[in-house]
Amino acid sequence: MFPEFLESPTYQLARQQYERITGLLDLPQSERERTLWPRRAIVVSVPVRMDNGATRIFPGYRVQHHLSVGPTKGGLRYHPDVTLGEVAALAMWMSWKCALCGLPYGGAKGGVACDPTQLSRSELERLTRRYTQEMIPFIGPHVDVMAPDLGTDEQTMAWMMDTYSMHVGHPVPQIVTGKPVNLGGSACRREATGLGVAYLVNRTAESLGLSGRPLRIAIQGFGKVGAAAAVQLHRFGAKIIAVSDVHGGVFRQGGLDPAAVADFVQRGHRLVDFPDADRITNDELLTLDCDVLIPAAIERQITEHNVRRLRCRILAEAANGPTTAEADAILREQTDIHVIPDILCNAGGVIVSYFEWVQDLQSFFWSEAEVRDRLYRQLEAAHHQVQQYRKKTGFYIRDAALALGITRIIEAKKLRGLFP
Repeated sequence: MFPEFLESPTYQLARQQYERITGLLDLPQSERERTLWPRRAIVVSVPVRMDNGATRIFPGYRVQHHLSVGPTKGGLRYHPDVTLGEVAALAMWMSWKCALCGLPYGGAKGGVACDPTQLSRSELERLTRRYTQEMIPFIGPHVDVMAPDLGTDEQTMAWMMDTYSMHVGHPVPQIVTGKPVNLGGSACRREATGLGVAYLVNRTAESLGLSGRPLRIAIQGFGKVGAAAAVQLHRFGAKIIAVSDVHGGVFRQGGLDPAAVADFVQRGHRLVDFPDADRITNDELLTLDCDVLIPAAIERQITEHNVRRLRCRILAEAANGPTTAEADAILREQTDIHVIPDILCNAGGVIVSYFEWVQDLQSFFWSEAEVRDRLYRQLEAAHHQVQQYRKKTGFYIRDAALALGITRIIEAKKLRGLFP
């Protein structure tokens, strides 16, 4: 049994997926357990001096799932509901994603339980630097490399890079990815996940014969990923009929201009107040009549309570774990909905993070065109491998993607053996 402190609804979802795949593959119990357990699960206290002079303690977490093929890789999120169990699940998903895409990484994830919208810039900086300092014994360019996630951004990564660099006495840009370009960041890193989502949506629509007219697309979660995917799909000629954030969404049957919506929000307005559009709730968005539904917010949004009301042809999982196991069981029977599973659909971010890490190690940087070309080729290879494995085994598409990733990790562990 796994220790109770790792349990959470998100971890339970990841574990259910893992147990299903290892059962389908009929793997020995010893191999199942060794690949399930994280290499390290770290909990730290993060004391921060607030602007009013008081000191607050925030819980911080980092889970490193495995280091069998290289350093671990994964984001750092700031959110009030971050738990060790959630972070452990996200680290597992990142392991499978990296293996599926052929990246020399194990998965990791970190987080601090805080509300970044309630912290000043100086408080966020002190929080980030102290968290980084607490993690220094467990991170490094060849040990664990962090990246932005929910509630963090390029500035967060710049503070982390500076804190680590000051500790070792020289600049170490490869300690994090998702940095500003003038500190060693990569072209396209900010929008990479959204670019990947858009590419795979178009690729899937083409295979389903849906490319003859503009795709009607609804996006739950108009953040970094959702907005970038919306802008790119709009450029490809798609019609973005609805977008939403945590407060709700807007709908326009004739289509929205996602760049105008993003600009409206960046100017300090609420998305739900965007003019000349109808307000809708997040629940209503999920059940809109559309060609493509993109859940790009948080985990467990497609559930057994709403899955039968989905009216899309393609479900593109831009978020991690947006579909519960119960909902997924129902989707398997609904052959009219084609799922692009999360570990493939949102892999663009970690792929370009890998490119950034490689560029930093070499001190040799690529153009935006080179990054995009390499990103699309890597995604196409992973997409092709999933489709071929699916045809070979008869597995459901999510099972095919997960089985490829999990099998590669197990094989790497077997090849290295057990020390001592």
